[in-house]
Amino acid sequence: MFNVLTLNKIAKCGTDVLGENYAVSDNCTAPEAVLVRSASMHEMEMPSTLLAIARAGAGVNNIPINDCAEKGIVVFNSPGANANAVKELVIAGLFMSSRKIAAGIEWAKTLKGNGDQVGKMVEKGKSNFAGPEILGKTLGVVGLGAIGIKVANAAAALGMKVVGCDPFLSEANKAKLTDCTVVETNDEVYAVADYITIHVPLNSETKGMINAETIAKMKDGVRVLNYSRDGLVNSADILSALKSGKMSAYVTDFATDDILCEDGVIAMPHLGASTPESEDNCAIMAASEVKDYLENGNIVNSVNLPNLSKEKTGGTRVCVIAKADADTEAIKAAAGSTDAACATRGNYAYIIIDNAANTDIKTDGIIRVRVL
Repeated sequence: MFNVLTLNKIAKCGTDVLGENYAVSDNCTAPEAVLVRSASMHEMEMPSTLLAIARAGAGVNNIPINDCAEKGIVVFNSPGANANAVKELVIAGLFMSSRKIAAGIEWAKTLKGNGDQVGKMVEKGKSNFAGPEILGKTLGVVGLGAIGIKVANAAAALGMKVVGCDPFLSEANKAKLTDCTVVETNDEVYAVADYITIHVPLNSETKGMINAETIAKMKDGVRVLNYSRDGLVNSADILSALKSGKMSAYVTDFATDDILCEDGVIAMPHLGASTPESEDNCAIMAASEVKDYLENGNIVNSVNLPNLSKEKTGGTRVCVIAKADADTEAIKAAAGSTDAACATRGNYAYIIIDNAANTDIKTDGIIRVRVL
């Protein structure tokens, strides 16, 4: 029996994936796995029993992924499970950034009580909310992952020209793009785009990537959309660009105090994945990842340790998390089997060994050993 701790409400269709061999609750003290959405785990004391954390979503800023790796805890996310939900909201943001829809709706509410005069007042005031069509304009997509690809293809279908950049774009993902010019640098995107949408993770390299310096490289009147993370932009520089007219609109799914109620800002309350379909997809993927790891030792969609899957060939399976410089041949020799698969990622290695004759493996560099 495996104990699974839920730190947020997880869709039942997800927990149902785990089956009868799992006890799922929001209060167990010795879990082998944690399912989480937005709850912060940075101050949480990780129990020694914990083997895996699965984030029902893409971003993992709420999880101390490096500390987990050092303790041999695999952290999973759910890439692509909410991609369509976010894509739809980005497309809505494109229209809202152009046509001043939100501001127009709020203004129309102020006309309540004017009776037959409302029609005339609408005709007189509507010019304040005019804006351009997106047809024929250029959308720049920074980050061509699961969401970025869907956004690029949808924008192209709406008649936009699309230019994108992603230094990690695989050939498989590139083949999914229907009509997008892929360039080498973000600067090339900034130079030509009328609209720019950001779809990258928040890390030390991307933090504050939209700032005064990068905004200066953009076209005058550019409209910027951020449905990834608030830390990707320098808010003060965004507001300065809006005030000067360099930027026409900033649309974000991350409402923060410094940008709320500012002219040119459309701030949403993190609605990107807030659809029942997305929550179901994320829950199912997260639970499936946990189940495969706990039962089979396979790692799929980890954000902190190597991804590795191996078909079972019989006998005792031993799974070893180690430092990347550990002697994997010595580890296999200690297990008494060459029936093994190994992968490395950054500072870590993961080894799956089948038909192990010995499970008491104590070579240098080992972080955690599991016997299945």
